[in-house]
Amino acid sequence: MIPIAIAEDHQALLDGIQLLFKYNQDISIIGMANDGEELLDIVRKKQPKIIITDIRMPRMDGITMTKIISNEFPHIRTIAFSMFDQDAAIEQMRDAGASGYVLKTSPLDTLETAIHTVLNGQEFYDATLVPNTPNASVKNYKSSSVLSKSEREILKLIAQNMTSSEIASIRFTAVSTVDKHRKNMMRKLNLSGKGELLRYALETKYDF
Repeated sequence: MIPIAIAEDHQALLDGIQLLFKYNQDISIIGMANDGEELLDIVRKKQPKIIITDIRMPRMDGITMTKIISNEFPHIRTIAFSMFDQDAAIEQMRDAGASGYVLKTSPLDTLETAIHTVLNGQEFYDATLVPNTPNASVKNYKSSSVLSKSEREILKLIAQNMTSSEIASIRFTAVSTVDKHRKNMMRKLNLSGKGELLRYALETKYDF
């Protein structure tokens, strides 16, 4: 069995990962946390072979946590699990010591492939990323840089969980205009629904 530990501050995703590996005969979840500090305690006590971690988390982010774990436990492999697909985020995790990077927009079972790959001493990067790694071949960035200034401003308000009506009131515009911007953002970012747009806004609110 491959013992793994997971840090993810979105409980629904944490539950999804737990369900994915619940009946897996090769992988065992020995610890779960909602922030990096909590997971670091778990790692020091149980020393899993693989860590799956979000980047943006309260108390201690995934980058800081990965640096600490890489220094204290160089044999433990870390896989980033994030909405961020920007080069800077990927490079920060690589520099911190991560061996893999999986996007939250990918099928969850991609994590299983990533786990087996990094366990064998190789790097694994999501197929939609191109950080100059062997298995990452297709560039399909969903970056906030493709958004207009108005769209980025609205995205910040979406990150505050505001409705279209509330955003329209603040921006002195029609609700239909805000809804149009929402649709344009989902198209540009290749997202599939309002929930995905909110999640993207929450994950990237410090980077646009």
